[in-house]
Amino acid sequence: MTNAQLYTIIALGVYAVAMALIGCISYGKSKTLDGFLIGGRNIGAWVTAFAYGTTYFSAVVFVGYAGQHGWNIGLGAVWIGIGNAVLGCLISWFLFANRTRKMTKKLEAKTMPEYFEKRYGSKGMKIFAAIIIFVFLVPYSAAVYKGLGSLFSAVFPGVETWVWMLIIACLTAVYLVAGGYVATAYTDLVQGIIMIVGVVCLIVAVLGHENVGGLSGLIENLSNFQSLPDDPNPTTGAQLTSIFGGSSFKFLCVNIMLTSFGTWGLPQMIGKFYAIKDTAAIKRGTIISTAFCLIIGCGAYLIGSTSRLILEGQLPEGGIDSVIPAVLMEVLGNDTLGIVLLAVIMILLLSASMSTLEAVVLTSASAVAVDLIPTIRKKETKPETQMLLTRILCLVFVACSFIFATQNIPIIVSLMSFSWGVVSGCFIGPYIWGLFSKKITKIGAYAGMISGLLTVGIATLVITLTSDFSAAAAKSPEMGVAAMAVSLVVVPVVSAFTKNKDTKRVDEIFACYNEE
Repeated sequence: MTNAQLYTIIALGVYAVAMALIGCISYGKSKTLDGFLIGGRNIGAWVTAFAYGTTYFSAVVFVGYAGQHGWNIGLGAVWIGIGNAVLGCLISWFLFANRTRKMTKKLEAKTMPEYFEKRYGSKGMKIFAAIIIFVFLVPYSAAVYKGLGSLFSAVFPGVETWVWMLIIACLTAVYLVAGGYVATAYTDLVQGIIMIVGVVCLIVAVLGHENVGGLSGLIENLSNFQSLPDDPNPTTGAQLTSIFGGSSFKFLCVNIMLTSFGTWGLPQMIGKFYAIKDTAAIKRGTIISTAFCLIIGCGAYLIGSTSRLILEGQLPEGGIDSVIPAVLMEVLGNDTLGIVLLAVIMILLLSASMSTLEAVVLTSASAVAVDLIPTIRKKETKPETQMLLTRILCLVFVACSFIFATQNIPIIVSLMSFSWGVVSGCFIGPYIWGLFSKKITKIGAYAGMISGLLTVGIATLVITLTSDFSAAAAKSPEMGVAAMAVSLVVVPVVSAFTKNKDTKRVDEIFACYNEE
């Protein structure tokens, strides 16, 4: 066993014990359904802000997005991190956090499907939303498993990737099932601190590498970079140092929109606004979460932009998804201090992934236990039964996503983009317009959901039939952005030609903004 492997195992063991303890301590606060799903709507600013940020960024950001875009685009990829912080975090909190908290409290809604049901008076919409969440968030979480599994395999080359994915799944299941949202929120706080420390240390390490030469050296060396003759993705120094992404400008813009605006419709992100305790906490949380996203997002893409220099233009054997693991081993795997830091970075990426997994799992399990099953049975289910069922389904969902992740699906980014685009494309229009306008109708909301789903579905089918699935996967970011745009436009347009049958109920709902 190498020193890197030994230190990583020790760090992993300490981390696992800490997460399990938080889960056990949080058990007492998750004995009610309200406490299990949204922490009793009493979560503070720091905890909520870190929960939002850590759910936003997983190992996929580092291994998939930062590795691929940093390698192909260069320094311009940092704009994705800036866009995530400003559009995906700052604007989202500023526009939606307080309205979401007040309206979901008024509606007594604990999940996204429940919000749709009570806002639009439609059980069918609740069922439809629950199905979308459960079906399409499986590949989302599977992408997280694969990203982290490939990274641990780089440190432990003799251990199969699925073994690490199984360890991650078991650890996530233990503290999530025990403590529910409270456990995930407080573990996110710990994980967020680890992520910040790890990213700062990693930035210092990669910029200090002899092939990089600091920030000024990075720019100079990238401008002089020349691709190897056998490089499958050749590029130029001008491309890698272009402030706006050079020839990849359009691609860059699409990915900024997908990964930034996408958070506006993702239930695992919006759910954080349900739980925050008051307006004052929201104001503080807005600043904290934005700062967190700037550090993690920009840091990840800056690290990715150094990859061609550190690896001397040689794409690793595992392809684009192995770029960041190879960078870590090159930068940190040669001395004792570097190996200790490598162990910290591994826990950083484990933290990033587990925080995302727990949010996705809790969202999906509650969609079935709280929204889907009671509605289909047409019988009132006791809260205790719903909570037990939610805990069981958390385990089922972890198992399903693990099995899905073990299948041979090589492109992590495309896998994630499909599910991100579909889920956000379905929900973004009905969710946002439902917060701001009394004129939005049930038919308009339905139209927004269906049009978002069909935009991705039809485009994928057409491209697959005319070319192949890999071509459709390559276009998944464009499909996701198009789905979100279509949903946002269709909802108010269709609502303009239809009527609300229960205006009194809608007026009572919107009275929540005048309360407190």
